[in-house]
Amino acid sequence: MTKRQKFYRSDKWIKFLANLKDQRADESGMITCAICGQPIVKKYDCIGHHKIELTEENVDDVNIALNPDNIDLIHFKCHNKVHNRFVGGYMARKPQQVYIVYGSPCSGKRTWVAEQAEDNDIIVDIDRLWQAISCSEKPSRLKTNVFQLRDVLIDQIKVRQGRWLHAYIIGGYPLSGERERLADLVNADDVIHIDTPKDICIERATKISEEMVGYVNDWWERYTPPVG
Repeated sequence: MTKRQKFYRSDKWIKFLANLKDQRADESGMITCAICGQPIVKKYDCIGHHKIELTEENVDDVNIALNPDNIDLIHFKCHNKVHNRFVGGYMARKPQQVYIVYGSPCSGKRTWVAEQAEDNDIIVDIDRLWQAISCSEKPSRLKTNVFQLRDVLIDQIKVRQGRWLHAYIIGGYPLSGERERLADLVNADDVIHIDTPKDICIERATKISEEMVGYVNDWWERYTPPVG
């Protein structure tokens, strides 16, 4: 894990960013994106963007890393656009970014990723892997095949194999230890919680099946918040 990745997952950055969001929210609690000027509705969609880019060389410089004047609050998608900008007619070469996106069933993980991801991004979604190799609903005899396919993709992400720009690993991951182990394995740049309230997840699940309602309840019973 690089110094930059460690910084973005550190308690000092997480607490600093939370305070900055509180300071910049208006009376209704809304934050406006510094790039597009639109409100940032979901808190997990709000990114702290360093105007002077954070690098391995300057990450320990508090005047850059933890200077409020150097940090804009922007949408996740606007952040990716900034870092994929064209320079002199050529795409600026940036390190591949890895994000773990987790939350309850019916929280909207897949929907959120679909809104962020672009053509050159890779998405690891266990539900779509089931759909890709089967014509029925998760047949038990294919479980080994599906999970091995997922593991192959995660291994490719771990070593940054391929020319993709961003990787999104979608899953429930209710346990904090499970999330941290995966984040360490793939050197994730961020772990994003789609924190839709339980009652809304239940309401959505009810429209699908009683079994899905059970999955939602089970996730919330097992959920442990991030450490720190």
